[in-house]
Amino acid sequence: MKHSPFRSSAQILCTVAVLILTLPSFTHAFGGGACGEGQCSDCHSIEISETKEILKDLVQEVHGVDFSEVPGLFIVDATGKNGNRGMLYMDFSKSYIVAGNFISIADKSNVSQREITRLRRVDLTTIPLTDSLVIGNPGASKKVILFTDPQCPYCKKLHPELKKVVETDPDVVFFIKLMPLVKIHPEAYKISKAILCEKSLQLLEDSFAGKPVPEPSCESDAVDRTLKLAQDLGISSTPTLILPDGRLAPGYRPAEDILKMIKGEL
Repeated sequence: MKHSPFRSSAQILCTVAVLILTLPSFTHAFGGGACGEGQCSDCHSIEISETKEILKDLVQEVHGVDFSEVPGLFIVDATGKNGNRGMLYMDFSKSYIVAGNFISIADKSNVSQREITRLRRVDLTTIPLTDSLVIGNPGASKKVILFTDPQCPYCKKLHPELKKVVETDPDVVFFIKLMPLVKIHPEAYKISKAILCEKSLQLLEDSFAGKPVPEPSCESDAVDRTLKLAQDLGISSTPTLILPDGRLAPGYRPAEDILKMIKGEL
């Protein structure tokens, strides 16, 4: 049975540590073997053209490649054969790949989310804003796009932080695109349609508060277009911010961190 290279099941995550620890390049990354005390880039390199050739039978497209924060690995931004975009890790021997999230033991941070923010860029001008809800002045110069789900607990937690950001810096505006994660929240699709029919930020906040949302009052494919856009951009979780410089920032962030990210300080 064939599996997508973007699956992130517990089975993959349990075996990844064993795989990496057995690779010779892993010890090189820590200063042993061929790398000595130098930088990994002194001994190892890879170009996007080479990455495409290596992975041609496994992925549809390679968008970018760089050294991973995790020693001994490259990080690859790619679209799989199933059309889903995601991150892959490839070892320095260029013989193995794995999909999944790496967590830093030291500070419990999600290394993979951080690497998505670092490696991937989105052209904000390609994202339609007409079907967005807005927090802040639509004419503000610092535009941030948010993909959110009306039943997502972390989206609910993030929502008041957006208002704090705008209060602190009125030159920031958030355009909110509704991306219901229907496999987790089956009712979110209908709720999203109802919210967009009314273009109502209040209905989104009602949903976050657990209040009932009326049935959709119009026919629209806006939610479907956002879901397709998210797939094309490789956005698979909510909340996900797209910062003014095009960086992706998945997950909850407090207002002070969002402001620092907008300024390029974080």
